[in-house]
Amino acid sequence: MGQDMVRIGLFLGFLVVPVLEIWVLIRVGSVIGGWETVALLIADSILGAWLVRREGRRAWAALRSAIESGRMPDRELADGALIVAGGALLLTPGFLTDVFGFFMILPFTRPIARRWLSWFLGRRVRSLAARSPYAPLFERTGGFDEAGGSGGPAGAGRRRVVHGEVVDDD
Repeated sequence: MGQDMVRIGLFLGFLVVPVLEIWVLIRVGSVIGGWETVALLIADSILGAWLVRREGRRAWAALRSAIESGRMPDRELADGALIVAGGALLLTPGFLTDVFGFFMILPFTRPIARRWLSWFLGRRVRSLAARSPYAPLFERTGGFDEAGGSGGPAGAGRRRVVHGEVVDDD
């Protein structure tokens, strides 16, 4: 049933988005004129290409820095994915897709898009894990316990944490 919903959503998206884009282009063209609408789309594309290039370079530098410091580059990878997706939306002619593309690319709106992406992917992973044959392994803790470790098999997350200090005898 989950795959059917995805297929229906994709079908509607590929059907509805172009129709909406054409409608918006006609409306904008009737207000500002046909050639002006085309010029606005071209200017929009040039600005988008410049932004994708600039933000892509920043994301790449941040990714390299995170890897060199030994830190998990989760935020940087998400930013890179959003920039690529935003760039693809900016390549699509139309104003609605450009709005979403700029939303994913601009550095002050990308954190919001990153949170939405994280929420969506987390929900999707939990849904897939619930249908997995290994679902009973994660039922008790939802995958991670309060200490940040893997919950593992049921009962494994119930270990008591003893706070203390490690003393080196050397």
